Amino acid sequence: MHITVKLDDMLYARRMTLTDLADKVGITLANLSILKTGKAKAIRFSTLAAICAALECQPGDLLTFKTE
Repeated sequence: MHITVKLDDMLYARRMTLTDLADKVGITLANLSILKTGKAKAIRFSTLAAICAALECQPGDLLTFKTE
């Protein structure tokens, strides 16, 4: 089982850079990069909520669940 983060797709759809998102959310670029590349092992609900607010989306728009 695997959860995939579709942050790159949402940024592209919103025509926003990772740097723009980091500034809006108040998260370091390094931490957002870890999330974007799929290397993150966890995410706080408060962080997920802040990202969703900045991108005007729902958590389900950012996360997918796949069975392998």
